[in-house]
Amino acid sequence: MAIRVAVDAMGGDDAPAVIVEGAVRAVESSKGRIEVQLCGPETVVQAVLEKFGAPSGIEIVHAPQVIGMGDSPVAAVRAKGNSSIHVGLRNHKERLADAFLSAGNTGAVGAASLFVLGRLPGLFRPSIPTLYPTLKGVCTVLDVGSNMDSRPDHLLQFAKMGSAYARIIMDVAQPRIGLLSVGEEPAKGNELVRAAHELLVNSMDLNFIGNIEGRDIFYQKADVIVCDGFVGNVILKLGESIRTVVPEMIEQELAKLQSKPSVVDLLKEVLAALSRRFDPERYGGGCPLLGVEGEVFILHGSTTAVAVEQCIKQAAQAAKLNLTSAIQRALAP
Repeated sequence: MAIRVAVDAMGGDDAPAVIVEGAVRAVESSKGRIEVQLCGPETVVQAVLEKFGAPSGIEIVHAPQVIGMGDSPVAAVRAKGNSSIHVGLRNHKERLADAFLSAGNTGAVGAASLFVLGRLPGLFRPSIPTLYPTLKGVCTVLDVGSNMDSRPDHLLQFAKMGSAYARIIMDVAQPRIGLLSVGEEPAKGNELVRAAHELLVNSMDLNFIGNIEGRDIFYQKADVIVCDGFVGNVILKLGESIRTVVPEMIEQELAKLQSKPSVVDLLKEVLAALSRRFDPERYGGGCPLLGVEGEVFILHGSTTAVAVEQCIKQAAQAAKLNLTSAIQRALAP
């Protein structure tokens, strides 16, 4: 039986065109294993879908309202109960869809997910993880923006959810958990980090290896790196900038050296490969919202059709492996 993914067709900077194209790509490449429900104003979505021949495996679910990228999340969630985000989440809640994803207003997706789906028992706050490239592959960093002000017990739960995510999705048997700090010693860091360190040390169900520093991320000293959302978002945006800034810096130096064309061409190939390491499309296109009662995935607003395709497949995989149940077990006392 095909896995059904509800997709916010109106979310993102280039919606619905990019979203619909990504959905078509996902359905066609899955060869019947994935079906997509495109949620949005029916006439608008239908007009775009017809450009792709309206392939089978894609259903349009009418949602008359749209939450804009600049809308206040809480106000929009309250006022626009028939938005493409709400309708997709309700389909997931009612088990008409196995997962939901959106490239729309991140705050609204988070607020609506809590309102429609609810949070897992015992959860304080949901968390958004991301995959960060390293010399050995990738590591999971969380939280990366959904919680700007966290308590120590929040970070403990992030660690538990991140560990379950790494086991289920990344296939890491015993994920090493590291707490991001300004030094390896337990006494280093601010009050939040020091208190979280004590909780993590005393958590017997985690493979906690202690504090790690920012320079340890690229060496993958830990498989899961825990931090509050403010710090995590800085790390995320730094990684995004590396993709463009480092190649530009190297090209500036090449211009100064006046290297031979053959050398320049070779280095450009290397730079292109380096850039791909920081490409979100390579790591599933989006990130899950861990801790809600369902499989919810969030994409960047400037997403591409390829990223949408990859994220739909990632959401389908999470539904197949029942990621939410693994998170719930991890949070159980």
